[in-house]
Amino acid sequence: MRRVDTPGTGGYFPRPQTARLKANDEGIAMDSYLTPYLPILVLLLLAGVMCVAITFFATVLGPRRITNIKEAAFECGSPTTGDPHARHSVKFFLVALLFIVFDVESVFIYPWGALLRDLNGDGLGWFAYFEMMSFMATLAIGLVYVWRKGALEWT
Repeated sequence: MRRVDTPGTGGYFPRPQTARLKANDEGIAMDSYLTPYLPILVLLLLAGVMCVAITFFATVLGPRRITNIKEAAFECGSPTTGDPHARHSVKFFLVALLFIVFDVESVFIYPWGALLRDLNGDGLGWFAYFEMMSFMATLAIGLVYVWRKGALEWT
């Protein structure tokens, strides 16, 4: 019985194929390993052209009148309170770093969970499991360290 969550025999990532080089009438190679990536290259070039074009047209055609209202700081529709250049507490940045660390953790855990069954079939199941547990243990130790240092207290 074939599993539904993976295609035929290659799992999630099919095995690399050998080079398929075909020569046209002049003997020039028409196909290579990089041919499937041509649409991605076109997309990246189009995105780059759009970025340059939007920046150019905004600079050339955009209004240049500077007024006091445009120069004033804007905070969600309410007038600003206090000095806009005041220093933030270091704890603010620690919490931001913690968010990024655990966000990256979720980015690594999702594909690992999706591929664990295939890794088990290749004989790497327990190795992959313990590698992820060591990664999560490192993050947990970092969380306990930050918690004990008081970086999560807002008083």
